[in-house]
Amino acid sequence: MDHHNRHVYHCPLRWGDMDALGHVNNGRYVDYLQDARVDFLFRTAKELGADTLETGLLVARHEVQYRAPLHFRAEPVRIELWISEIRAASFTVDYEILDAEPERRTYVEARTRLVPFDFKANRLRRITPEERTALEKLVGS
Repeated sequence: MDHHNRHVYHCPLRWGDMDALGHVNNGRYVDYLQDARVDFLFRTAKELGADTLETGLLVARHEVQYRAPLHFRAEPVRIELWISEIRAASFTVDYEILDAEPERRTYVEARTRLVPFDFKANRLRRITPEERTALEKLVGS
């Protein structure tokens, strides 16, 4: 599998994120995904000159598939994310929460559909040509 063009975010686990069994509570994964997505879009949007992507995005849909329980430990967990689809007025970010070493083990696979929002006009907006150019550089698999 080609993991080209994936952004990597190392997400620390917090003791307060755990359930009684010492596993990450399923509700916390959405926070982890958001942290990774903000890191991804802030950093890359700036580099690619599409600063408008930093703000004014609404989550239209989240899909989360839980593959294996993640036990509490001191080391951060790896989140790989990439753009999987770009439409006229939305784009989709895919994620894997995993350990890469000693062998690849996936805990969560997820997908978020984001829609650009114009807060001044208080309405959804289309993706600009500059944003599309930036997003196309982040398309991975």
